[in-house]
Amino acid sequence: MRKHLYYLISVILIPSLILSCSNSCKVNHTKKTESEKSGQMAIASPPVIVYQTKADYYDKVPVTLSEDKSEIVSYPSVKDVYYKGELAYPTKLNDGYLLDNRGIDPNSAFLKLTYEEYSKLEATPTKEELYRMILDKDPFSKMYKCGNKYSYKDIVSELNTLIDGKKLKKQTKLK
Repeated sequence: MRKHLYYLISVILIPSLILSCSNSCKVNHTKKTESEKSGQMAIASPPVIVYQTKADYYDKVPVTLSEDKSEIVSYPSVKDVYYKGELAYPTKLNDGYLLDNRGIDPNSAFLKLTYEEYSKLEATPTKEELYRMILDKDPFSKMYKCGNKYSYKDIVSELNTLIDGKKLKKQTKLK
């Protein structure tokens, strides 16, 4: 009986395991991502956030609120309201949409202060002072995540094409 069991293991199980391993190893080594095929490296990239607001907050500084909107959990220092050396105003897109250049999400709110006013402050206000400056705790009428910035060649043109073709709704809806 014991010989029969050893025979079964050595003739059937061991070759099956080897064959199974070699097949899975081949699959893992032959599958390549699109970036590997093209010779490009995968790079972490900021998300592309496109949104519309209920009122005109174009030049107002955003802050991020807690889920219950009772406190500010993130806000820029007076030196952090720049993007590529310019004040971080959102980029205007077609149909009243804006492309975020600052780092907003559905829990963001806008302050009474413009980017210019904020950048000229001598010191960054406290969270409590900023909270009292909020214009609207729920300013967004629509918000979409449209992939990552480095996946676009001409981000403004490509986003406007999505907007004009009514394809923005196929993106990840955040609000």
